[in-house]
Amino acid sequence: MEYLIDGSEKVLGRLGSQAAKLLLNGHSVTVVNAENVIITGHVHDLTQKYKQRIELKDKANPEHSPYWPRRPDMFVKRVVRGMLPYKKPKGKAAFKRLRVYVGFPEEVKKAKAFEVESKKPNQIFERTMTIKQLTQKLGYKA
Repeated sequence: MEYLIDGSEKVLGRLGSQAAKLLLNGHSVTVVNAENVIITGHVHDLTQKYKQRIELKDKANPEHSPYWPRRPDMFVKRVVRGMLPYKKPKGKAAFKRLRVYVGFPEEVKKAKAFEVESKKPNQIFERTMTIKQLTQKLGYKA
């Protein structure tokens, strides 16, 4: 079965864990509006944390370093990948069934909508920012 998750005003961790659970159960998952997913925390702390992750390099062979994308859809996909056992065959197969889009493309309108339980941004008592804002601070130019 194919599930459609609208990422508008959803918390990234909740969305990622729900998507990972559906993927591991054998379903296909499509996440739309990835740029509007919110991430909680202080803006400066989040920016510094992900800048450090992007700048990690292996001195001996920089090509073997972890890669963190700057594009919003790929960023969300990378977070979901972290919640899957992607080095095992089951995790690889699950990750191949994940699709993430910026905006709402026409070809995914037929999928069944899946509602992720998440607090609204005005109900969260911490500071929040969208993935679009974070990726722009990391160097993404849309």
